[in-house]
Amino acid sequence: MNSETVDLIATAPPFNKGRDFHATPDSLSRGARFQDRWSWERDVHEAWTDAVKDDYPAVWRVIDFARATCGDDMGAFLCFMGVRIMEMRRVLKPTGSLYLHCDPTASHYLKAMLDAVFGRRNFRNEIVWRRYGSHNDASKKWGRIHDVILFYSKSDEYTWTNDAREPYDKEYIERGYKYEDERGRYTTAPLHGRGLSGGGYDFEWRGLRDVWRFSQDRLDELDAQGLIHWPKRGRIPRRKVYLDLDKGIAARDVVVDIKLAAAKERTGYPTQKPLALYERIIRASSEPGDMVLDPFAGCATTPIAAERLGRRWVGIDLWDGAYDIVRRRMEDNRQLLADPDPIIHYAAEPPTRTDEGDAAPGFELQFRVQRPAEAWQKLTHAEIRAILEEAQFLGGAHPGLVVCAGCGIALPARHFELDRVNPRAQGGENWITNRVLLCGPCNRRKRHELTLVGLQRENRREKNMENENAAKEAWDRARIAASRRLDNLA
Repeated sequence: MNSETVDLIATAPPFNKGRDFHATPDSLSRGARFQDRWSWERDVHEAWTDAVKDDYPAVWRVIDFARATCGDDMGAFLCFMGVRIMEMRRVLKPTGSLYLHCDPTASHYLKAMLDAVFGRRNFRNEIVWRRYGSHNDASKKWGRIHDVILFYSKSDEYTWTNDAREPYDKEYIERGYKYEDERGRYTTAPLHGRGLSGGGYDFEWRGLRDVWRFSQDRLDELDAQGLIHWPKRGRIPRRKVYLDLDKGIAARDVVVDIKLAAAKERTGYPTQKPLALYERIIRASSEPGDMVLDPFAGCATTPIAAERLGRRWVGIDLWDGAYDIVRRRMEDNRQLLADPDPIIHYAAEPPTRTDEGDAAPGFELQFRVQRPAEAWQKLTHAEIRAILEEAQFLGGAHPGLVVCAGCGIALPARHFELDRVNPRAQGGENWITNRVLLCGPCNRRKRHELTLVGLQRENRREKNMENENAAKEAWDRARIAASRRLDNLA
């Protein structure tokens, strides 16, 4: 997908539950299944780790921490999610938002990852959805009855409609909407004001003055129309608010009024979410006609909810039956759709991007997607590192030592890290022609701002330069090795 083309992402990816999921055999989703088990050796691709380390080093630190504290399975899951969250941010418009549905298994790690990609200032809410009224699955712990939805925006200028509302509960209706007339139940809203010398009133309602500046005859007319509640003449009347016109309470971050998918909408998909929950999300953070994306579409809850609310949508899923279930669920919901006969485009192969992977300016964490075209541009970190270790090898009577191109110190290869000669902020690419090996202190000192020349200059100024001639020679040898590899693979 091209960059900055999506208004809202609402998705429920795998949760790292450590088990396999299967649809009910005789259900609409029969045949659907996925494995929610993760292995670093089996599931992590070198291209993923290279991309994370290059473009979002803070994400790599989250993954590394998760591996140390929770094991390789959590690290593998987060690596899988990390590269996808990076792409989700890329395709969102500056006004776009992401709702990531998870549960307490990994929500704390995913929040740290989202902070690293979107920026912690763009965290908006942690929404808790109570799935069950009661669920006794606990032994010596509290019963698990909720999921977590992490809400992030891409910037401060994000879409918010204030159209997500919770219905009033029965007790509140009986207590608050205690009046009734021929038009139905109503409550009253105060009109603060004062009497006028001409026999009328000067009212203020919701901060707007002079809205209710009417004569006595006009007030009698409004009373006759059922627009004001005026049980006793001589007192200030109150505005009538009818229950059927009241949108309800502004949505809150604990959702208790939506349970699991109703029987009539169940498809048998093992992790199906209710339409009402995703309709509330879509109402809150998108406008009619906006583009909604679900990159883990499953049984198509997000696409159906988007179609019902008049949004455009894209659903992505590995399951071969995803397209069929979209069509069948559209048929079942035809009377509720904004367009009763929607046009659905389907592709079994990914479309081709037309924006050439260009980064949008204005945000320091923008993920740059280079499209490797030549063999030398496709070298992995491990392949580049092996070439540069040989090039920056000290030689002579010191086998196994590599020279740092930043300060000239010679250390065993395990103490070196791969870095760019020109940083990403200055347009530096990830290819071998812009790579060099630095010792750990130099790599941290260089950060993602200095060029290699700038690092050498700072090392001289701070008296951190071990051997300037050796550093320059190591860089020269790295450039020569890169050129030779480029010539060999051209």
